Amino acid sequence: MKKRFLRVCRLGRIDYNEALTLQKQTEQAVIDGKAPDTLFLLEHPHTYTIGRRASQSGILATSEILEKIGAKVFETDRGGKITYHGIGQIVGYPVINLAKFKQDVHHYVRCLEEVLIKMLSEYRIEAYRIEGLTGVHTKDGKVAAIGVHIKRWVTTHGFALNVNTDLSYFNWIIACDGEPVTSMERILGREIDLFEVEDKIIKKFAEVFNYGEVFEVGKEN
Repeated sequence: MKKRFLRVCRLGRIDYNEALTLQKQTEQAVIDGKAPDTLFLLEHPHTYTIGRRASQSGILATSEILEKIGAKVFETDRGGKITYHGIGQIVGYPVINLAKFKQDVHHYVRCLEEVLIKMLSEYRIEAYRIEGLTGVHTKDGKVAAIGVHIKRWVTTHGFALNVNTDLSYFNWIIACDGEPVTSMERILGREIDLFEVEDKIIKKFAEVFNYGEVFEVGKEN
């Protein structure tokens, strides 16, 4: 089998629109064979995104409250319902060609879950799937949400892992089918270094998706 390469780009804190533009540009480049599979890791300012299976009614906050808490709302083409992205959360946007891995959307989502489950186990956090639901769960609640989009077997959007996340922002949306949410910080009782968690995600992502080589590039690349 031909050796597969994964490019990793850590973007730091970046607005949702800017990250979406980068995803779409990379998506087309991967489709055209002009860019390698890419994993973006980043953090958004307070943001609510509405997936294809949701509506504005799932946002409980009024425009005045949104302004007060400093949150923006975006409609998006990913699967799933409404979720929150924000400070202290690691968002992963893989832009990868499934034609070179396995052309199965459900398998892809299960693999994303597996990446996070394996990573969390390194912190001795017991995480698991729940039949019929998407995402990663613990006995204390959902710790990671997943929503994806596929175009010509190239992926965009991805996962959001609550690391040191202010969970009060979830109070303003109807999310996760009513399941409580949690964070690594809440489970472990301490703040966790985001860069360290990103390192572990990269390692597990390469293992689960069978990449032969991983290389990092700066935001400008």
